[in-house]
Amino acid sequence: MRARIAASVVLAAGILLGTSACNLFAPQATTNHYDASDGVSGNVGELAIRNAIVISDNGELGNLLVTVVNSGVTSQNLAIQFESKGKKVSQEVEIPGNSTIPIGDKGYPSVALENIDTIPGALLPVFFQYGEETGVELLVPVLTNQLPQYSTLTPTPTPTQEATQLPAVEPTEAATPTETPAP
Repeated sequence: MRARIAASVVLAAGILLGTSACNLFAPQATTNHYDASDGVSGNVGELAIRNAIVISDNGELGNLLVTVVNSGVTSQNLAIQFESKGKKVSQEVEIPGNSTIPIGDKGYPSVALENIDTIPGALLPVFFQYGEETGVELLVPVLTNQLPQYSTLTPTPTPTQEATQLPAVEPTEAATPTETPAP
């Protein structure tokens, strides 16, 4: 009888040790940071850049979607830089202190990326920086509006006004005012 109890205790201890020792040798997957959505993330000083993606159907005109979290108390002007026709282009967005701003969504600030020459499915280098903080370059995925959650976020081209030439008008002599007769 004592042998059975001793064997049961040894077996229980072995099972307990075997199931709890996983943490001893294998790292926990839940402690690894990863981007749970389609975009990429990074940090610049007190600003957290989260889930950055570009929506573009033609690879030329894109809408940058990114959530920026400012954990500081002061407002910051976030510079967003990308390449357009071989030149660096920067746009700034003000991020108020202690706030979360979804850039590119309806009703919020937007950053239109023109002439990006990056086909959907590729990665576009986008640089984020503010003040004297060291910036971060993220390889942002370019996606189309095929997914329902992105269907309304495709950028529309900015209409350009074409100069129209008005027909030449010959100058006329100005009429000279006449005095109104008294009643």
